[in-house]
Amino acid sequence: MRGFAKLAWIEIKLYLRQPEAAFFTLFFPLILLFIFGSIYGNEPSPFFNGRGMVDVSTPAYLAMIIGSVGLLSIAIAVAGYREKGVLRRYRATPLRPAAILASEVIVHFLMTLLGGALLIAAARIVYGLRFPGRAVVLLAGFTLGAMSFFAVGFLLASVARTARVAFILGLVLYFPNLFLSGAAIPKETFPQAIRSAGKFIPLTHVVDLLQGLWFGDPIGQHLTEIAVLTGLLVLGVVVSAWTFRWE
Repeated sequence: MRGFAKLAWIEIKLYLRQPEAAFFTLFFPLILLFIFGSIYGNEPSPFFNGRGMVDVSTPAYLAMIIGSVGLLSIAIAVAGYREKGVLRRYRATPLRPAAILASEVIVHFLMTLLGGALLIAAARIVYGLRFPGRAVVLLAGFTLGAMSFFAVGFLLASVARTARVAFILGLVLYFPNLFLSGAAIPKETFPQAIRSAGKFIPLTHVVDLLQGLWFGDPIGQHLTEIAVLTGLLVLGVVVSAWTFRWE
């Protein structure tokens, strides 16, 4: 257990030393929050169904953090460890392979939570963010979305031979997810054709789930999103377990 805790602590420090990972997780959502918040404020608007722009955008930015960690941070980190022989050396330690991979999941989830906490704190302090939902339910939805995209990140790391390839694959998936899902730009601004296309984007289901739970929707209204994300999680775990290579 002490070895696992030490490994996790080392992974946290390594994560924070990666400028691209820290930027997309901790700073980019805050930049968008302050840019759009300074333009639109957070007064209730008919355009957002009587809600404020920050109230609508904050859960969408949480989905953005999930997407960046899953499709970029995890994929690059794990593929880079394989490329440098780190995974092979880990296997020679007393730690079990499952513990090594679990530490990656835990550390990246903690960083995802940290990014979300910073975002919510800033939105609350600066723009008076409102949260009519239930924190426990929102956390459950956040965790499901995160684990689903983490599974995809491990899948990318499994098929990418190098960290550079993982980075390219991650970007190819990340930016369509980012801009077509409503994570970066409110879907209310989209034409109908883009909204329809966005239904086939996995991150759209994270955005819809988190926004719904943020505003207190019952779980029953989001069974489609839960089913899609659960399926993505299972598919990612099964395929990555089949294709994963330690060296």
